[in-house]
Amino acid sequence: MNKHNYRTNTFNDLGLLLLRVFLGLAMCFGHGIGKWNTLFSGEEIQFADPFGIGATPSLVMAVFAEVICAILLALGLFTRWALLPLIITMLIAAFVVHISDGFGVMEKALLYGIGYMALCFTGPGKYSVDAFLKSKNREK
Repeated sequence: MNKHNYRTNTFNDLGLLLLRVFLGLAMCFGHGIGKWNTLFSGEEIQFADPFGIGATPSLVMAVFAEVICAILLALGLFTRWALLPLIITMLIAAFVVHISDGFGVMEKALLYGIGYMALCFTGPGKYSVDAFLKSKNREK
């Protein structure tokens, strides 16, 4: 690999790291932790139930995506698997929960969702736990 390709690949991997860590931690701390606290508060759960499965199961699934999967994303661990619940959650937020609220309200869910889809296409990059584990398996 020549010097130019190495530099380009390094910058691409740094970009993926930056995007992955920011989207993961912003989702976790900006959205997920509040839902986590609501889930474990001991108070009655009042949460959107767009599919009629109940407020508590809907909240549990949102917490799983927005806390657990978001942390896995930031680490780059099981990245593509972690992205699937996040993408689904953002699609539901944008096109089910906020569909009648207009684009301004849907925009945040769409931005997260598009970022998650882009990461799903590209993978986590070289600076991830997934890449580290893959390199360890190659050494065996």
